[in-house]
Amino acid sequence: MPVGKSSQIFTFELPDKTKPLGLSTCACILAKGGKDDGQPVIRPYTPISTNDLIGKMELLVKIYPGGKLSQHMMSLPIGESIDFKHIDFNVKIQYPFNKKKIGIICGGTGITPMIQALHALLGTEKDETEISMLYGSRTADDILAGDTMDRWASQSHGRFKCTHVLSNEEGSSYTGERGWVDKDRITKFLPPPSEDCIIFVCGPPPMYESLCGPRTEKEVTGVLSELGFSNDMVFKF
Repeated sequence: MPVGKSSQIFTFELPDKTKPLGLSTCACILAKGGKDDGQPVIRPYTPISTNDLIGKMELLVKIYPGGKLSQHMMSLPIGESIDFKHIDFNVKIQYPFNKKKIGIICGGTGITPMIQALHALLGTEKDETEISMLYGSRTADDILAGDTMDRWASQSHGRFKCTHVLSNEEGSSYTGERGWVDKDRITKFLPPPSEDCIIFVCGPPPMYESLCGPRTEKEVTGVLSELGFSNDMVFKF
């Protein structure tokens, strides 16, 4: 199913049609398919479906013009299979997150693990966590799951607020934030540093470099460090 200008939701049937995927919250799986110099291509993806879905799972995938695996998925006929694998390394931070306030910074397909987190936060009875999201996209047409975010926000009784930031939107009726997720917007829309707060970050490499430092490094640098967020207050997906 097409989503936005360049993404698709793929639905894959599980080997056992009577059971859910059983994946932990925010965990990703490895997909293998296509070829690059004769070798299979392996990429991580976070399902956007929950364990309430029986016998199936859903992936939100951005289709890149030169993307070996995403193009391979696009070429698959209905009923064709693809290999998936789950490893312990791909289990990320787990719900419950045990914080009163959560700030989310994401860009592009970085929304996918955030969808998993929001499913748990907003779908769990008596959870009162306050959630604020800064969601960066190029244009309004590039926003993935935008309708879902807006619907969840409107149904959350003020617990969840999503602010879109568009970097390349020109000449449209869009009246929201334009530019980049930066220090001023983080200060304005996300909770300040505290022991009861955590910031989730997931997006393209330049977002990590600017806001919190490389995804593979625990140390928090960049804008979030300048604002006073410690290593324990930021989780890089």
